[in-house]
Amino acid sequence: MSRASIRVALGARGYDVIVGTGLLGELTRLLADTCPAPRYAIIADTHVAGRYGTPLRDLLARTVPTILATFPSGEPSKTRETWAGLTDQLLAAGLGRDGAILALGGGVTGDLAGFVAATYHRGIALVQLPTSLLAMIDSSVGGKTGVDTPAGKNLVGAFHQPRAVFADVDTLATLPPNQLAAGLAEALKHAAIADAAYFDRLVATRESVLLRDRDALIATVTRSVEIKAAIVAEDEREQGRRAVLNFGHTVGHAVEAAASYTLLHGEAIAIGMRVEAALGVRLGLTDADDASRLTDALDRFGLPTGIPAALTTDRVVEAARQDKKSRAGTIRVSLMRRLGEPMHQNGEWSVPVAESALRAALEACR
Repeated sequence: MSRASIRVALGARGYDVIVGTGLLGELTRLLADTCPAPRYAIIADTHVAGRYGTPLRDLLARTVPTILATFPSGEPSKTRETWAGLTDQLLAAGLGRDGAILALGGGVTGDLAGFVAATYHRGIALVQLPTSLLAMIDSSVGGKTGVDTPAGKNLVGAFHQPRAVFADVDTLATLPPNQLAAGLAEALKHAAIADAAYFDRLVATRESVLLRDRDALIATVTRSVEIKAAIVAEDEREQGRRAVLNFGHTVGHAVEAAASYTLLHGEAIAIGMRVEAALGVRLGLTDADDASRLTDALDRFGLPTGIPAALTTDRVVEAARQDKKSRAGTIRVSLMRRLGEPMHQNGEWSVPVAESALRAALEACR
């Protein structure tokens, strides 16, 4: 398998996600076909800018004026202050409303650059160029953009669909092992809530994926994108079924915030899935054997599954209260009924959870 194309079917806002090798080297042609513009602005963190951003800017600038705007790498930079700084860089460079933003990097960059694109001149064209596995299979697809605040993750943002997504798996060759594993947490999440056969395949091909076999990587990214694209096409703005993609995220985001973002996003989501699966078992909503299989798979991929000793239950619960998925002050979680099947109950894709039940699950997963 050398290349795959997945359509995110959103009518006039629809777009293709192209997965393959050598895509960045073909970007001039790809952009001309999908997002022609008189000027491009690449947004990348300082780490990715040095590795891919400068060469890509020089490549595109041969035919179209292109600038490179940067920000410090890491989740702590995903703030309103960084959004303002990037916006000022683009204004100073004279990027017009007919220009386009290229989000080059991981999930932080995709969310941040996407929010810049959503708000700059009240919205300009965006192309996602994910360079991490997590960004390829999750954050680059679906149009969610935003920044973090002291109160919690992604509490300020907008839906802004890209014109295209180009996932070049060659960039995964230099991804640190822990970041590759963090991306696989989201792949396991997709499998857990939508495709039991995909879950089995991920476990069976674990070594090939971790060794960065190109065909295995393309197959993994493609199947995860297919799952997410189908859910997004049905529920673009998370009014219904799209909530299933939040499995592991209520607790995961809370752990991430409570740990002051010292955990990778995928590591926090792995912990969140383990806790929420255990919570589902306690509530009689999740198959116990499948919850154990999920935890075992997370362990086999080298992902954390226990609440860090330094995080008190009070800190995690308080962070969960601030989660944007809460309603009327009640914590809500999206659960897995069994591998490949999400919880759907009384017309809802998430369930309210008493703090006492959440505390018990957190304590059990230390």
